[in-house]
Amino acid sequence: MATDLSSFGFFQRPTVKEMLTFLTKTFSKRTEPGQRQSITHEGYVVHCYVRSDGLAGTVTTDLEYPARVAFVLLGQLLDEFTQEKGDSWKAATLPESVPFPPINEYLEKYQDPSAADKVTKIQKDLDETTQILHKTIDSVLERGTKLDSLVERSNDLSAQSKMFYKQAKKTNSCCVIS
Repeated sequence: MATDLSSFGFFQRPTVKEMLTFLTKTFSKRTEPGQRQSITHEGYVVHCYVRSDGLAGTVTTDLEYPARVAFVLLGQLLDEFTQEKGDSWKAATLPESVPFPPINEYLEKYQDPSAADKVTKIQKDLDETTQILHKTIDSVLERGTKLDSLVERSNDLSAQSKMFYKQAKKTNSCCVIS
């Protein structure tokens, strides 16, 4: 079992760890083999995955962490655990009795979901690009409005200069200086 409780106060950490252990055991028992589920509890989400062979894993995240990334993490962890440990986990009575050091590496790697998951990273990039395009389109439309205003002013000025020209021509035609 790996935990990153650095966001909690020093004196809160044992209580939080105990709560996480309880939630992990409870939700793992209540999830049918071959099923995945996400349970929201007090501002956190416990993502639970129990494989068809009975091996279970849970990840507790905040509400903003993408469920898809959490389940990708669980799938990769359980697959690597099975490759490394085989079926030795079936004889274990306590989850903590089977050490699995790579879990800490996964915990670090998946702190930033967009860095760990390619689809999430692409989605984030697409969202940023969309935002930039919206700003660009808005500025182009604003420029278009300004251009329309300039064209209108230009037409007004042209009409005024034609009127001035006609008035000046009329005025000059009545008086001939020799």
